[in-house]
Amino acid sequence: MSQELRVKIFADGADKADILRLYADERIKGFTTNPTLMRKAGISDYEAFARDILSHIKDRPISFEVFSDDFAEMERQALKIAEWGSNVYVKIPVTNSEAKPSYDLIHRLAQRKVQLNVTAIMTMAQVRDVSLALENHAPSNVSVFAGRIADTGVDPVPMMAASVAMCAAYPKQELIWASPRELLNIFQADAIGCQIITVTPDVLKKLSLVGKDLTIYSLETVKMFSTDAAAAGFTL
Repeated sequence: MSQELRVKIFADGADKADILRLYADERIKGFTTNPTLMRKAGISDYEAFARDILSHIKDRPISFEVFSDDFAEMERQALKIAEWGSNVYVKIPVTNSEAKPSYDLIHRLAQRKVQLNVTAIMTMAQVRDVSLALENHAPSNVSVFAGRIADTGVDPVPMMAASVAMCAAYPKQELIWASPRELLNIFQADAIGCQIITVTPDVLKKLSLVGKDLTIYSLETVKMFSTDAAAAGFTL
């Protein structure tokens, strides 16, 4: 399927077994993770986990996020993480938890040729300022959380399309459609020229449904309801 698409599919998660399984899938072009996913996966040693994954994955981009709320400490962590491998992208949140923008830090790191993935972006103003801070110093990702935007009842497609156009001024920048909620988002991202979409293993499982005959799918659904009703022993 991915051969028919321009958008690159990155797997999003922190479960080692899932990551290595998806690494064997040529459709998966990269990987992302974050502290929340790592905590859910029960990871306690951040660096040990990252280095273990990187010992297996050396030829596709993979993002690891800083976890400090202090910009000076973020910078120290970013420089350390960047040393772990040539395929490593360092995730920097667009602001800290006090709503202070990270743009100055992003600019300094970009000037030092650190490959960045700026994350948790949800407004056009943030896209503009992140893109300007990154400029064209090193390969970088502008990660817009389209799924979370959609969760608020706002159609993210117009904003994502505008973001593609905005980042196009800098060839080393790639836009990420982050936090997708359904498989359809892959095709929406592709249609607007978004370069990357991060997808969880649960959504990736639905790739086998692409192109499925809907009449057959309808019948399978009816059979599922019938089988489950019988298995439950329902009577009226």
